[in-house]
Amino acid sequence: MKLRRRSAILGLFGFLLALAPLARAERAILVSVPDQSLVIVENGLRIAQYPVSTSKFGLGDRPRSYATPLGSLQIASKTGAGAPVGAVFKGKRPTGEVLRPNARGRDPIVTRILHLRGLERSNSRAYGRGIYIHGTAEERTIGHPASFGCIRMKSKDVIQVFEKTPVGTKVEIVNVSVNRALHTLAMN
Repeated sequence: MKLRRRSAILGLFGFLLALAPLARAERAILVSVPDQSLVIVENGLRIAQYPVSTSKFGLGDRPRSYATPLGSLQIASKTGAGAPVGAVFKGKRPTGEVLRPNARGRDPIVTRILHLRGLERSNSRAYGRGIYIHGTAEERTIGHPASFGCIRMKSKDVIQVFEKTPVGTKVEIVNVSVNRALHTLAMN
């Protein structure tokens, strides 16, 4: 019983430490796995919120796990500025193909890519694993865990996030609700 309570306290302390940079950041991104939601936060306040889809394989940063990593990350690079909505990317390069939302048959990365770099030991493989915030042709799956590790968004939404967040923007992926995370920020 004491060990379980100690683990819970350490987990809460880690969660509070992880959110501290968001409270100080001019603009940051918060991704809530339970809510399947991405929030743009500015000076600790929610300025925009979008539905997303995280991994259907759970959470973590193990190689070949297809899981979504938790913790503090940042936008390392952005790809796709000016590309048409639905532009297909392979290896972060446009293929010339453009798909409509919910096109049948395939699930490529579309529209925009924000490549993430992990800032903690627990998510240090994120960049090499190719963990992105990106558009998806399977927009009907948004709001439910359905990805292969990335944070998927509707094309119209990922364009807005792409335009509002520069390279270097902090990204915090948490396993608590948006409201709990923002409440914790407000208390600090």
